[in-house]
Amino acid sequence: MKRVIAVFCLLFFAALPVRSRAAEPTEALRGPIDGIINLLKDPQYQDETKKKEQTDKIWKILREIFDFDRISKLCLAAYWKDFNEKQLKEFTDLFTDLLGDTYLKKIQAEYKNEKVIYLSQETGSDSNSDKAQVKTKIVRENIEIPVDYSMWLNKGDWRVYDVKVEGVSLVKNYRNQFQKILLNKSPDHLIEKLKNKLKD
Repeated sequence: MKRVIAVFCLLFFAALPVRSRAAEPTEALRGPIDGIINLLKDPQYQDETKKKEQTDKIWKILREIFDFDRISKLCLAAYWKDFNEKQLKEFTDLFTDLLGDTYLKKIQAEYKNEKVIYLSQETGSDSNSDKAQVKTKIVRENIEIPVDYSMWLNKGDWRVYDVKVEGVSLVKNYRNQFQKILLNKSPDHLIEKLKNKLKD
């Protein structure tokens, strides 16, 4: 009976989808990126009246793969502790919208049938196995642009928390900007600046 139970357990657990390991970081990234490229290539969205629909669909994909809460905290660095719960939520929502508004328009305007090549995947040691870096390059005609994604395992899903384009970190870039402001100004001042940027 013990052997039967042991065999049953082995078969049962072997049949279960292992969410955190089956969805390796590269594969977790490849699906959303392919989805975005397919939307960019779709001829129906060449019509200006369809751009908003295209934007909404791309934005939905980005929200699923990017961890904007973590990105926001990393960009604030130690200053995030100076924000109360309401301010932190408002900042995160505004900053997320700003990133989306800035980069989505740029992607939609400048996409020219680029290809994404997946180069390598590096995961942390056993003690830090919830972190990974996926290295890619964007190929545009004769130009190659290295893009590295820093990812972490959050509740069974690999999520992006930083992107480096040609070695320049998105998080570090915004962190430097925010720290200069927060060195002498309040969280509310930074929030107001983000509101004005979105209006512009």
